Amino acid sequence: MSDSSNSPLDLAALRQRIDTIDSELLRLISERADCAQQVAHVKTADDPNAVFYRPEREAQVLRRVMENNPGPLHSEEMARLFREIMSACLALEKPIKVAYLGPEGTFTQQAALKHFGHSAISLPMAAIDEVFREVEAGAVNYGVVPVENSTEGVVNNTLDSFMDSGLHISGEVVLRIHHHLLMSSVTRQDKISRIYSHPQSFAQCRKWLDAHYPHAERVAVSSNAEAARLVKTEWHSAAIAGDMAAQLYGLDHVAEKIEDRPDNSTRFLIIGNESVPPSGTDKTSIVVAMRNEPGALHDLLEPFHRHRVDMTRLETRPSRTGAWNYVFFIDFKGHVDQPEIARVLDEVRNCAQDMKVLGSYPVGVL
Repeated sequence: MSDSSNSPLDLAALRQRIDTIDSELLRLISERADCAQQVAHVKTADDPNAVFYRPEREAQVLRRVMENNPGPLHSEEMARLFREIMSACLALEKPIKVAYLGPEGTFTQQAALKHFGHSAISLPMAAIDEVFREVEAGAVNYGVVPVENSTEGVVNNTLDSFMDSGLHISGEVVLRIHHHLLMSSVTRQDKISRIYSHPQSFAQCRKWLDAHYPHAERVAVSSNAEAARLVKTEWHSAAIAGDMAAQLYGLDHVAEKIEDRPDNSTRFLIIGNESVPPSGTDKTSIVVAMRNEPGALHDLLEPFHRHRVDMTRLETRPSRTGAWNYVFFIDFKGHVDQPEIARVLDEVRNCAQDMKVLGSYPVGVL
């Protein structure tokens, strides 16, 4: 028969150890915050308009955290904790203002908070081009816009906005998208006859809806957050939306993770006014206009193959300069400051009608 007489003493000792560790964590976090304030003083002494947020520096810190994480916490969870510490410390220097495609409670806001932490000031915009305008005008430091979904493809409005903008891509966020069927406290689940959601979310949950609510009216709205707002006071309606919208409007979950594909994810881009130095693991995005002639696409792609540069995305959009002309949006691994990447870009520039580097930026860490 085991002796459990020491269990209360062991538990008390463990709690005392946790209290000691918490005190040490508090001291170290405060010390880090103090260092951040000193960094701000040094930067502003040299340059009153100094940039405090450095995307490449944050990416390097988070990668180091994940590489050196001893467990038992998962590396991504540990990196998220450090992200919030870094966000809070940066807010002591100068809070970051971030515009995102709204309204409040959308997946784009979730992506903004994932990238910048909850100490950033996030401001919803009604359209993607408004996000670009706010950043260009200097009203905010950065913008967050969706660029592609793993099941529905590219967001054309974002690509088109880049064609007329001088902004740089300074980062990326990949967000796993989970859709939930939500209802208000006054709704009866067995009486749901109408479902609100964004058209893209309806497409991503079509099979589930056909199986569980085949006769419910499907009403498309401008965003999933708007869908959540509409059902707040309707007794016969439900909404497809994410966790942020559910929390914002106090909705109950009817069913969770109803997306047809479990790997459904959306990629978001961070846009800003400054170029980003190399972080060590980077990606570059360019837009290229080609002459309408035989072999043009081959001439565009051949330098990437010859120099063994890994192209990760190629999208085509109609050019605004003439019928049957096209521009190509290309993502590839590497940074423009690397000699081999510079050589590829020189060759592409020589065969293209026009080429613009949208930005080199750290590959998304979280």
